[in-house]
Amino acid sequence: MIQVAVFGYGTVGSGVVQVIDDNNELISKRVGDQLNVKYILDLRDFPGDKNEAKVVHDVNVILDDPEVAIICETMGGVRPAYQFSKDALMKGKCVCTSNKELVAAHGPELLEVAKANNCSYLFEASVGGGIPIIRPMNTSLAPEHIDKIMGILNGTTNYMLTKMSREGASYDEVLKEAQALGYAERNPEADVEGHDAGRKIAILASLMTGKTVSYDDVYTEGITKITARDFEYAKKLGKSIKLLAITENTDAGVTAMVAPFMIGADHALNGVNDVFNAVYVTGNMVDDVMFYGRGAGKLPTASAVVSDVIECARNLGSTLPCIWTDEKVEVIDFKNKERKFFVRVAIDKRGDVLNQVGPITEIRVCDEEFAFVTSAMSEKVFEEKISKLNGVLSVIRVED
Repeated sequence: MIQVAVFGYGTVGSGVVQVIDDNNELISKRVGDQLNVKYILDLRDFPGDKNEAKVVHDVNVILDDPEVAIICETMGGVRPAYQFSKDALMKGKCVCTSNKELVAAHGPELLEVAKANNCSYLFEASVGGGIPIIRPMNTSLAPEHIDKIMGILNGTTNYMLTKMSREGASYDEVLKEAQALGYAERNPEADVEGHDAGRKIAILASLMTGKTVSYDDVYTEGITKITARDFEYAKKLGKSIKLLAITENTDAGVTAMVAPFMIGADHALNGVNDVFNAVYVTGNMVDDVMFYGRGAGKLPTASAVVSDVIECARNLGSTLPCIWTDEKVEVIDFKNKERKFFVRVAIDKRGDVLNQVGPITEIRVCDEEFAFVTSAMSEKVFEEKISKLNGVLSVIRVED
């Protein structure tokens, strides 16, 4: 029997215990041995819970138990999850995590600690919830030179944008609904300002390059400025608005960004709606592949954690490979990237637009505004042109 411990008995942690319990017979067949959750670490007690006897409050009870082979870290945040994970790895215990913040901040270090102690640090659930993407990057796509990764990586914002598109609702209205349904936190900043997606694309960019792309170097723009009126124009153009996370590996260097985009009906990510996420990967040999599914939620995320537990259980005493060193990648300025831009301005600025912006395609939705899509130009040139205009109401990048 292989003994497992869970750090954190919240939404994902309780889901991990449920997946191991409910699917134990199937999991045991695939591992070749039975898995058992021996301990649950949490500050709280859970009277009446069927697993209340497994709850401990002292991490050392788990760390000092030689029977425990695998840890599921589902605490969230960097402290104390970092120290607990590192201490477990130093004792030769595998760690499987859903903690994107910790992976983005300390991934390469913890991978090295695991390697030094003949165990594994796995983080499938840290990007895309239940979507398998980390293991495919390390295995199925291992022969590839990855040129680009583009994804919808945050279920909260995708749900909100979908509701705004379908119902013509305002940002404030859909945020309140998302909070009421539990999709958005009381303080939704990490989601709506793009930080959550930024950490995830930093992890994927690091795996793409095999080095470290720092989250702090990812240009991040959220959805707080998107309005119901923007969706009216998007529909007129036959497009939708999505919060995209994009990293590209070019001869000039690596770029990484998170921002709202208008995307066309033929775009692979156009039909990804509600809380679903998708990751679109372009390799130099395989061309384009896409991974789609529930990007968050108790059981989908827990399933991804348990998939890592199974891999560790099959490979106890060895280290599953993951090429990600602490050598930092210098993320280059994406301002030379050429693309089109959607812009709304006050109606009395129409003449200024025609004089200063150059060739445009006008879109008419209402009489009090002037809206248009620019011709393709670099971000730098666009910024120079738009800075000379007063009365700008909205700017959204366009991805054809």
